[in-house]
Amino acid sequence: MSKGNAYIVSDKIKKGKEGEYLAAQYLERKGFEILERNFRHKRNEIDLIARKNNWLVFVEVKYRTSAAFGYPEDFVDYKKARNVVDAAVEYQYKIGWKGNVRYDIVSVLELNGETEVKHFEDAFY
Repeated sequence: MSKGNAYIVSDKIKKGKEGEYLAAQYLERKGFEILERNFRHKRNEIDLIARKNNWLVFVEVKYRTSAAFGYPEDFVDYKKARNVVDAAVEYQYKIGWKGNVRYDIVSVLELNGETEVKHFEDAFY
């Protein structure tokens, strides 16, 4: 990989982490407790795991700086959702969770210096 590509990749990772941070702040303001960030199981990753009341919520965060090809939430495809669910099953087993479970998307769109955060509850399963 050339140095030019390395900068692009590291900038993408930095922006992704920024999106996750903004999503976590947003959820905390809505009363969620963030339990985990970037939980990994095998090759699967869950961006955020949160809890509110008797719900365990697995959150996929999508961050974009353009809506030219669609909104951030449009980029959660079947494969990504399946990977999140697979990792979520492992997490539930690990902590012995027997309560309610939900899969949400938090979309972060940054355009012209403005940031818009949207929360889609029960987005997939």
